[in-house]
Amino acid sequence: MFGSFLFDMMMIGALGIGSQWVAWKLRLPAIVVMSVAGLLVGPVFGLINPEQGLGDFFTPIISIAVAIILFEGSLNLDFREIRGFSKPVGRIVTAGAFLAWILGSLAAHYVAGLSWEVAFVIGGLFIVTGPTVILPLLRQARLKPRVAAILKWEGIVVDPFGALVALFAFQTIRYVGGDLTGGGILLFFAASAFAGVLGWFFGWGLGRSFERDKVPEFLKSPVLFAAVLFVFVLSNEVMDETGLLAVTVMGMTMANMHLSSIDDIRHFKENISVLLVSYIFVMLTASLHVDTLLGIFQPRIIAFVLATLFLVRPLSIWLSTIGTDLTNRERTLVSWIAPRGIVALTVSGYFASILLEHGYEDAEMLTALTFALVFGTVLVHGFTLGPLAKKLNLVASDSSGVLVIGGGLFSARFAKSLKDDGKPAAIMDDTWHDLSEARKLGVDVLAGDVLSEQVDYRFDLTPYQYMLSLTHMDLYNARVCSDFAHDLGNDSVYRAGLRGDPKRYGVEGVRLVRSPGKFLFDPALPVARLDARIRSGHVIRKTPITDRYTYTQYLRERDESPVLLYILRKDGRIDLYSPGKEIGAEAGDIVVSLSPPDKTVDKVKERLEEKTDGAKTADRSEIERKLSSGVGGNGPVAPLPGPAPDSAMK
Repeated sequence: MFGSFLFDMMMIGALGIGSQWVAWKLRLPAIVVMSVAGLLVGPVFGLINPEQGLGDFFTPIISIAVAIILFEGSLNLDFREIRGFSKPVGRIVTAGAFLAWILGSLAAHYVAGLSWEVAFVIGGLFIVTGPTVILPLLRQARLKPRVAAILKWEGIVVDPFGALVALFAFQTIRYVGGDLTGGGILLFFAASAFAGVLGWFFGWGLGRSFERDKVPEFLKSPVLFAAVLFVFVLSNEVMDETGLLAVTVMGMTMANMHLSSIDDIRHFKENISVLLVSYIFVMLTASLHVDTLLGIFQPRIIAFVLATLFLVRPLSIWLSTIGTDLTNRERTLVSWIAPRGIVALTVSGYFASILLEHGYEDAEMLTALTFALVFGTVLVHGFTLGPLAKKLNLVASDSSGVLVIGGGLFSARFAKSLKDDGKPAAIMDDTWHDLSEARKLGVDVLAGDVLSEQVDYRFDLTPYQYMLSLTHMDLYNARVCSDFAHDLGNDSVYRAGLRGDPKRYGVEGVRLVRSPGKFLFDPALPVARLDARIRSGHVIRKTPITDRYTYTQYLRERDESPVLLYILRKDGRIDLYSPGKEIGAEAGDIVVSLSPPDKTVDKVKERLEEKTDGAKTADRSEIERKLSSGVGGNGPVAPLPGPAPDSAMK
């Protein structure tokens, strides 16, 4: 048995993490890949059966894992993030969730044939829309910010509460069925209140301790992990299943204390959650029986999935958003997109075992029912979100937004130039000090690590078409491009030039050169040299291309000192420079470069001396005064070749 236990744990871990990697590599939902892997080694080929191999540890492992996953999700429930669209979100997560519960329960009873007791439990659980599934879909579909934010926050806010609604339904049916007396139901509410207070107390106490440095940095995450287990187990000892409520309240409390160390805590919890999710999915799917798997294709289960897609979800959204400012197109999209994910699948197995223990034999269907709904919604919504959004005109326009990773002098000036051109531009860095220059210039800043999965929860990245990694760390820049090339495309991720000869890195140098992401600007300089140029007085210049001053003439007459940054097209798009990239400009476009100001002004003055009689007349002293006053800024100062361009003469 001991050997079987170790073998099962090894297989589960290898398959779970391996599936996560395959899903990332192939740009597939991880939930699908992990489930398929579990099905293959479990009911299909019979290599492992975790429920038998793990024995008495099977249920406790799932219970603890679900508690940690819910706590990690509730750490993202910072309600400051939904102030701008709080009314529709508030309606959807309250009235909409309640309607989804009632309608889903009716469908589970009348369509799937479940008893009322089991139907109301599973109906409560199915109100969730998994953020781990919907966030990658939103990033790929590039929806307009408003509708994307509503879908995103619905998933985050509702996800932790699906299990609580199911738990409430379970306790209520026990009371109605006579398993609980009036005193018993009062005890349930008292225990639930105790769980809420317990979670709040530990969340608030730990948060204050962390802020006052009562706990050293290296112990904060382990202390929090131990506290989550303590709160979960203690609450369950008072009354079964109330531990989920306790850890959810604990996470929400800490999320809204706005702790300075919350990012490090989230990062630790994120890693733990990824590992636990990988284990749980493989454990659940590998423990299925063949008859349960075949049960997915039962007509009544397929009918239930169709009823959920075309009746339950649309009705709950349309009815709950009456009186809000959502347009019909927005309501149509939101009412269609609701993929179920990790919490639905993990907690359904948990409740299935509890209901079976209490004599509800039809609960055997819950696992198959949940798998059918999860797979159905992930596949259907994954393939239809983009086309439907385009049909409804809810895809973000090509605004060529740019997210710069890495703060600093050059990054701030570059983002400010883009912002002045009307482009969405922001700088992200995990060090607040490095964002100071951007804040002074009025550039949007995001404090966080872009490689953390929590970034998807905290920030809306949909406005940004390009991601430019401009940190001082070559390996980090390569990692950013490698991670986001899958979602944004290889033509939308760029990185700064290397600090030196990649050969000095050995094998890492080869990986640096071959990793996704084009090197940025022409020439591709490292960030340290770009910052040094800013400190030495170089400025960002914007040179209009006209019919009389062509792009070919601009390239021929410029010296080698300017760094070509991007071209602002006359239609509003931007085209970034990269070594070896074929790029041209037409009349009406503007070439943006990082240039030494003194040489530029001297060259312009020299050209003024050589003006021909056929050139337009202008007051030279006025032109020189304007040129001199524009040396330190981002104004559209251009070299004046032969006859001066109209834009430079104004």
